[in-house]
Amino acid sequence: MTSIQVYPAIDMKGGKCVRLYQGDYEQETIYGESPFDMAKKFTDEGATWIHLVDLDGAKDGEKIHAQEVIRIAKELPVNVQIGGGIRSKDDVRLYLENGVNRVIIGSLAISQPETVADLINEFGGERIVIGLDAKDGMVATHGWLETSTQSAVEVGQYFASKGVKHVIFTDIATDGTLQGPNLVANKELAEATGLSIIVSGGISSLEDIGDVAKLAKETTVRGVITGKALYNNRFTLTEALQEVTKW
Repeated sequence: MTSIQVYPAIDMKGGKCVRLYQGDYEQETIYGESPFDMAKKFTDEGATWIHLVDLDGAKDGEKIHAQEVIRIAKELPVNVQIGGGIRSKDDVRLYLENGVNRVIIGSLAISQPETVADLINEFGGERIVIGLDAKDGMVATHGWLETSTQSAVEVGQYFASKGVKHVIFTDIATDGTLQGPNLVANKELAEATGLSIIVSGGISSLEDIGDVAKLAKETTVRGVITGKALYNNRFTLTEALQEVTKW
């Protein structure tokens, strides 16, 4: 039996918990005033991992919510992974030396792949995670405001060769839409790279969670991120954690 990891997502903007629609900074919904309180709620419901995103950081290229992230990592009994605004080795070191378990590298993986390869070498393939956010299969960067000329598969294969273990794959077309995940694209990436794939974007129901868990039985898909569906009460985190154990 292959049970996948469920990652409840907390997207931080302006100090609050928000969700964007398809990555559009002009289309946000506020779901909570305190990321820490939200993380505690998820931990109390059984989360073993929390997926944090510094949306302001992703857009501005610097760590905006670092204090909140480190507080969650240090004060709550939960594993933490953080993405957004991480643009240097010092950024990575700050998080990893202050209780954060994994750092997600997105834009830097496209603009400075050699630097990221060095980070993997220094900190290990378990702790540096590549965040691949794709529009029509091509990787988008800088808070999804720019699209690169590289495909998600190409980037995934490169970093697999450098020792990375995990990739978070977000299909921008489905993110925040509650229309279901892009299972085909995730399967293609898993088969082309052999990496542990964490599915992100479009989760709307327990059936979607189950579909990802089923995909994990035949591929290297190993996790699923869910945010908006939890905040819109489509299902509870407890129900999602139970769902993945059925497969």
